[in-house]
Amino acid sequence: MLLLNPVISGAVPYAELVMDMRTGEVLRSKNADTRLNPASLTKMMTLYIAFEAIEHGEISLDSRVTITKNAAAEPPSKLGLRPGQTIALRYLIRAAAIKSANDAATAIGEAIEGSEAAFARRMNRTAKSLGMTRTNFVNANGLTASGHLSTAGDMVTLGRHLFFDYPQYYNLFSRRSADAGIATVRSTNRRFLDAYEGADGIKTGYTSAAGFNLVASAQRGNKRVIGVIFGGTSTAMRNARMAELLDLGFRKSPNRALVQKPGRPTYVASAPENLTPDSDIDSGSGVAAGKTIRLQVAVAKSLRPKSRPDPNAPAPAAVPEQALDEMLLSSMQDDIAAALAEAQTTLAGEETAEKVAAVTAEAEEKAAEGPAFAQTTTPQPETLGLQAESDTALALASSPVPQAAPRPAEAAPEAVDVAEAVVEAPAEDVAALAEAALTPPPANPAVAEPATVAEAVETLEEPVRQDAVALAAVAPAETMTAETMTIVAPKARPEEIILASAPAAPVAEEPLEVVTRVSTSGGREWAINVGNYPSRYAAERVLLQTALIEMNTLDEALRKVTPRKGGYDANFVGMTEEMASLACRRLTARQTECSVVGP
Repeated sequence: MLLLNPVISGAVPYAELVMDMRTGEVLRSKNADTRLNPASLTKMMTLYIAFEAIEHGEISLDSRVTITKNAAAEPPSKLGLRPGQTIALRYLIRAAAIKSANDAATAIGEAIEGSEAAFARRMNRTAKSLGMTRTNFVNANGLTASGHLSTAGDMVTLGRHLFFDYPQYYNLFSRRSADAGIATVRSTNRRFLDAYEGADGIKTGYTSAAGFNLVASAQRGNKRVIGVIFGGTSTAMRNARMAELLDLGFRKSPNRALVQKPGRPTYVASAPENLTPDSDIDSGSGVAAGKTIRLQVAVAKSLRPKSRPDPNAPAPAAVPEQALDEMLLSSMQDDIAAALAEAQTTLAGEETAEKVAAVTAEAEEKAAEGPAFAQTTTPQPETLGLQAESDTALALASSPVPQAAPRPAEAAPEAVDVAEAVVEAPAEDVAALAEAALTPPPANPAVAEPATVAEAVETLEEPVRQDAVALAAVAPAETMTAETMTIVAPKARPEEIILASAPAAPVAEEPLEVVTRVSTSGGREWAINVGNYPSRYAAERVLLQTALIEMNTLDEALRKVTPRKGGYDANFVGMTEEMASLACRRLTARQTECSVVGP
């Protein structure tokens, strides 16, 4: 029987909470919003800011940190740093995460922000951006201080962000020991990690004012839960109660759930300039105080004033009223002239349209009466287009135009020559004649007399005119019949046509060029192998289970089963070298065999 409501002896307040890590659903809580002393759970925030600073280039893991007297003087637990000593940041992170070293935590804060007070202000800004609304930090290590308070609910929020925001560093919290540069450090949480199945982190804390605190996370199958305890009476009691909470969480959480990662906070490396140095920390009450905004009342820029008007300056000359009237009258005359010109153009266009409509009606009546002569031979295909062009030309020739002075009788044969030339004209020239016929006449007929059809024919190209003269010589106008018109067919094309062409120049053969396709994988040519299995089903099943266990690093990888002699290889493919190495290390830490496969 599990003990769900323990009686905590002593004066230290108690709080607990267990949550489904995947969804953020609270499965059980007690005093989760009570503000208590977090002790060394504070180092979770110190490490979160360190990971954030590394991510944004403020500092690197190999940066050398000079230890100050303030950091070296911190009480145990400590790494044993000396003033003036230099050490790589990675060793300080290991000491703070695994051994919970106070001097290492203070040194991290001073290395990032220059002083512990400035680092505490950044801790509070980050806590607010994470949604830790009831937390206030005063130092980087969690030693008891006035106003240094947090809650179980805020600490579980911080634990989820550490897991989802920086999964590449989460394995630090599951190590039993590590090299810290000047010493090998051992984990303060190794008892619980060894005793509870699936536990892989994350942080312990203890002070006499806080009691025994713990934030722990564990995974079993598809489920992952996280729990928090404030105010335990001993290490054994704290670990036993945490095991009960996690067991409760595994029972209540569903086997399958959609992972809902918390949103990443907005990165703000430094405080706004308009805040006072201590405006966001109220060390007396322990509550985040209101921000004091200082208004900048000093003049930042002096604008040049406009010069005063000179009373002696001459006034601008006034325009006489008579000149204004003349300008207005001139403008009105221009507008009236433009309107009259537009009206005359419109009337001329309408008269031309009426004339074209009358000519079209007259041509349709003549076409209905039938041809003037009977066709005695069957029309050939070559003459059909010629006849159509002739009809079009005759219709254009019959359009009404201003009549010229009557000509003498001997001019009649010239009219026949014009008609013959029109019959022989190609379609492009006929279209030009049509356009000339439809062009509206000039506005003043007395000045410019329109051209006749005969004069329009004069614009034809020279080859067309020569063909018309030859046709007139062969068939005079007096003997013009349908048979005569059909003789004008073009000559037949010769049956044999010899096309002369120069022999092709020899083309020099170019050497073949082998083109290798450029890889578009973006460097994702690495893979990891998680074993060889007797059947495809067994390999696919192991791949699915492994992907659910290690969702963070295998989320973008592809599961692939490759048949081999004696079984099937289970592989995760489509990974970069860094992703494959990280995933394999995390799986090895969970006692899952794997190997990295290169391209």
